[in-house]
Amino acid sequence: MMRAIYSDLPVTVLDTERAVLRAAVKRLPAWVRRDPCRRLLRRKFYREMLRCHAQAQRGVSLTLH
Repeated sequence: MMRAIYSDLPVTVLDTERAVLRAAVKRLPAWVRRDPCRRLLRRKFYREMLRCHAQAQRGVSLTLH
């Protein structure tokens, strides 16, 4: 499921991790971003987006070599 969300983000494999995080933050509703009780869930979501981005970058680097 996270892979599907990552593929919907407006980023490419050449983008930085910061660009991925910015896109992921915009994907979350404002009430989720503001709720302090959901802090750990937000962190998990952001880490998953970064993990998916790293996998996508590795996939591209393998095809270029």
